[in-house]
Amino acid sequence: MSQKVKIDLPKMPRVLEEGSFRAIFNDEDDTLMNCEITGETVEDVELEGGVISKVVFRNVTFTNTTLPRIDLTDVIFENCNLSNVNFSEGIIHRVKFQDCKLMGTDFTDANLGHVTFENGGAHFSSFVDARLKHVQFNGTSLQSANYHGSQFTKTIFAYCHLNEANFAQARLKGVDISTCSFEHLHVDFETLEGCEVSPNQAIGFAKLLGLTVVE
Repeated sequence: MSQKVKIDLPKMPRVLEEGSFRAIFNDEDDTLMNCEITGETVEDVELEGGVISKVVFRNVTFTNTTLPRIDLTDVIFENCNLSNVNFSEGIIHRVKFQDCKLMGTDFTDANLGHVTFENGGAHFSSFVDARLKHVQFNGTSLQSANYHGSQFTKTIFAYCHLNEANFAQARLKGVDISTCSFEHLHVDFETLEGCEVSPNQAIGFAKLLGLTVVE
């Protein structure tokens, strides 16, 4: 891996009070701030344009949850189930997803800045037309994840499983996938220029281009 991306971590108060996601509905501005939520189940929630800031979610399960245009700033999700949650068009800044289930989670057209995905499962997640800047995926399973049309700036995929991930129409210049494993990627060769790959991966891409590689 030839580069190191500096990720700003969530900025949290030293002390957080115990809270509940339900509190966001008691606030006229749809705001949830300065609390820690543990072991809660959030289900059948549809909330557009809410604000969540300086909140830690631990062991929280989100079921049938739709949060389009959400503003997440300085938030930590730890061991949470966020499968199929809709974060489309959201602003996601200084957020960490640690050991989370993110299967089918929707980040379509979202803006992600200084975001870390650590040791999670994000099969079939969608980042279609999303903008990712200072984002790192560490040890994350991203099988069949969809990055169609995504914009990457200082983005690293470290030791991730990327098999069948879709990078069509996504320029990969400066994106590092050299430590990742995959058998097949959906990618446009004209947008692959500048992508950082391992020697073995380079041989695989050359074969896909129809070149005969003498080993």
